[in-house]
Amino acid sequence: MSEQTLSKTILITGANKGIGFETARRLGSQGFTILVGARNKERGIEAKAKLQSEGVTAHFIELDATSQLSIDSAAKEIGGTFGRLDVLINNVGVALGNLEDILVPSRTDVKVLRETFETNFFGMFAITKALLPLIRKSAAGRIVNLSSGLGSLTLHSDPVFEFYDNKILLYNTSKTAVNALTVHFAHELKDTPVKVNSADPGFTTTDLNGFQGKRTVEQAAEIVVRLATLSDDGPTGGFFDENGVLPW
Repeated sequence: MSEQTLSKTILITGANKGIGFETARRLGSQGFTILVGARNKERGIEAKAKLQSEGVTAHFIELDATSQLSIDSAAKEIGGTFGRLDVLINNVGVALGNLEDILVPSRTDVKVLRETFETNFFGMFAITKALLPLIRKSAAGRIVNLSSGLGSLTLHSDPVFEFYDNKILLYNTSKTAVNALTVHFAHELKDTPVKVNSADPGFTTTDLNGFQGKRTVEQAAEIVVRLATLSDDGPTGGFFDENGVLPW
């Protein structure tokens, strides 16, 4: 465990459960300082305490992705306490709507579509924008955006794709937008040490899908941890799962 690793700070949004918590555990065990971003204060503090009981250096950051006031407050707190942010993992996300409606695009409720984008896209953008000045202060900043294979237009156009029939307009298009966000921020930061990538954790068992997923959070966290700890010659502006590059 190097002094350089110990000094690095990672913010994970939605880190109180699921993939976010497992990612926090994995990176914390490597010696990184973990900032547990969570909207629910009680759950966030509980997650922090659990990580600390496992020997992780963890701090709770109250953060609501749908509140600019909350985002600005979190950025101010992180800047004031740590001076910079080395890694941002945009993990928070929602999957909304009734099952009988969400698989039929024409039945999509516009209000629910907006609500989905409010968290999955606009919230991610707002958090990234607010924290970017702190990430720029890092010698090797990393931004990992949690996307999904369901956001790939190429895969969704291929009838042999495992999830070809899962045309969930609400969720899928928000993740396509996340991938666009990755490409644009990566381009803006291409002449800096900051690397920005999208991660596909796969169909993982979490409360997001009613625990119907086929993969464990341990498996899902693998690509997130890898992208968060990229070496200086690692990729930027890409879309990856643990097996390699995914098509947009």
